[in-house]
Amino acid sequence: MTDLRVLHRQALRTAEEITGRIGSTPLDVATPCGEWTLRRLLEHMVGQNHGFAAAARGETKDRSVFDDRPVGDDPAGAFAASAADVAAAFTESGALERRWWLPEIRDERAFHATVAIGFHFVDTVVHGWDVARAIGVDAKFDPEVLAAALPVAAAVPAGESRLAEDAAFGPVVADGGSGDPLDRIVAILGRSPQWPQPA
Repeated sequence: MTDLRVLHRQALRTAEEITGRIGSTPLDVATPCGEWTLRRLLEHMVGQNHGFAAAARGETKDRSVFDDRPVGDDPAGAFAASAADVAAAFTESGALERRWWLPEIRDERAFHATVAIGFHFVDTVVHGWDVARAIGVDAKFDPEVLAAALPVAAAVPAGESRLAEDAAFGPVVADGGSGDPLDRIVAILGRSPQWPQPA
């Protein structure tokens, strides 16, 4: 079985390729991620990368490590630096042995490392797709990445919790029947695969 960290790094590389194509796209354009602009989405992605890196290294008290981070005039560079940080943290000695504190998901009890890596893995895939759609390029994740991300996405609880204002994902929508695993993943997590058209 492939170490999820290997697939996670592959997903990060694809997300880096996508953000590297932002170019002159205005950062105030809409994204499939709720009401977030591209800038807001990128700030969230960079903040989460650094936050998960801190969790992997043993942070258990400072919630601010997960705060959004400004991306300035070089969003691709900011994302690449944060991706390098989280990839390195996930492979450091002891990372898999400790439990990870993810207060935005559950404050009272830490997660097993592999579960936490799964959260960040599927988040990287979905937000990579969000950015790709916002700037009008394809999100070309490796098939093995999508095959691993699909059951992680399917395990995310559905129901009324998805209707909350601060919910990480919206309600499940129709995937359009394309059979594309990426379409299925984003639909499970509340995005229309045909965005900006509704599902």
